[in-house]
Amino acid sequence: MSIVPASVRLLITVVAIGAALLGSASASLAKEKSTPPNIILVFIDDAGFADFPYFKDKRPRTPNIDRLCDEGLRFTQFYVNSPICSPSRAAFVTGQYPSRWGITSYIAASQENARRGMRDWLDPAAPSLARMLQQAGYATGHFGKWHLGGGRDVTAPPISDYGFDESLTQFEGMGDRILPLLDNYDGKPPVKFPLGIASEKLGQGEVRWVERSQETSEFVKPAINFIERAAAAGKPFYVNVWPNDVHTPLHPPKELRGDGSKRELYLGVLENMDRQLAPLFEFIRNDEQLSQNTIILVASDNGFEPGAGSAGDLRGSKGTLYEGGFREPLVVWGPGVLDAEAAGKTNDLTVLSSFDVVASLLTIAGVDAPTDAKLDGEDLSAALLGAEQPQRTKPLYWVRPPDRPGQRRNNLPDLAIRSGNWKLLTEYDGSEPQLYDLVADPNERKNLAAEHPERVDALRRDLLQWHRTAALNDNPTPAKHP
Repeated sequence: MSIVPASVRLLITVVAIGAALLGSASASLAKEKSTPPNIILVFIDDAGFADFPYFKDKRPRTPNIDRLCDEGLRFTQFYVNSPICSPSRAAFVTGQYPSRWGITSYIAASQENARRGMRDWLDPAAPSLARMLQQAGYATGHFGKWHLGGGRDVTAPPISDYGFDESLTQFEGMGDRILPLLDNYDGKPPVKFPLGIASEKLGQGEVRWVERSQETSEFVKPAINFIERAAAAGKPFYVNVWPNDVHTPLHPPKELRGDGSKRELYLGVLENMDRQLAPLFEFIRNDEQLSQNTIILVASDNGFEPGAGSAGDLRGSKGTLYEGGFREPLVVWGPGVLDAEAAGKTNDLTVLSSFDVVASLLTIAGVDAPTDAKLDGEDLSAALLGAEQPQRTKPLYWVRPPDRPGQRRNNLPDLAIRSGNWKLLTEYDGSEPQLYDLVADPNERKNLAAEHPERVDALRRDLLQWHRTAALNDNPTPAKHP
């Protein structure tokens, strides 16, 4: 019997361990590839930066979202790509600047869209996160507000044209939808919301009228049913749950109306929405397999409406290019997918936008975007998963909705760029610059433009070049889809 020298035995042991680790890693990667994570995006309407999680009030208003934050990861430098709903949503659907598709403000009636140079709907030819995931084998569902075409007097393509297997929306979209009944608790019967009446006349799907205070539940129930069927079929799923009850008209249940002021109604709606989202969160959390392979993201589509929500100390509100207009809360939950050390942590360093989230989710799902998609986002998946705190390599740009708030009432900046810690705001022609160091002055109180003229010039050139090329003008030629 030969004796193996100790040095050789050590080498054999190291090789064996290395092979085992490589085998384990390969098996893990194979498992990840064969079982891509499920994704749920909860996109709340008109909630401000300080409205969740941990809203400071007399009582907890969003305990269910707060719990996701306790178990997941919070981002404090997350930006949507517009301070108003339709373009903000377009960025999350396409992974691109919404102005590439002629959407610079909220989609309204056709005459109003034409006056503002707006398209009547998002072109179905645009890239779509849902379609990319659908083509990779995901079951895809949209439940909630759409507002990318359909409603008022516009019959638009159905939501299914954008890569969704199923959908249920409200009065700003086509396909099956629920329409709001408004109960003012004044002894009179609930009334039909006028925009809902206009939507009902368009047809194009099954229509049901429901009490506005119960709309989120009406989206959550079919979302859970969709998830159950996808799981039973062994398919990963991507599901949008986009509540719109935090948007005016604000109609919380009677017991949550407070003194009836706009602020109290808003707080009541926020609390009621959180209650209605709880069954979705609990369904995922209480399922052993789903809880370990599902990512839930919760964010808001744009800043708060004055008199209702809050951005804390941040300047600005919905429709403006100050931080309060588009810097939003973002919570990412996924105990079986996120880095174990990320639970309960806050990422204050990574600057990321909606379309960065799109690019990152594609990476996490193991899906390659089509080569001709030309997504504007960067892969910051390491940040979303809590493994690292990477930074964008390119600036972020914004164009103000030309009609919100009106230029006649406020001479607000029209364009904005954030590059590193610096943010520049200007008029369309680059005049009246405002320069802020967002690390030293996140509330944008001290304009440093006069102190840093060279930085202003460099950022302004970049911003105006972007506006000429990647974005349409503030009043582009109306482009109607066939």
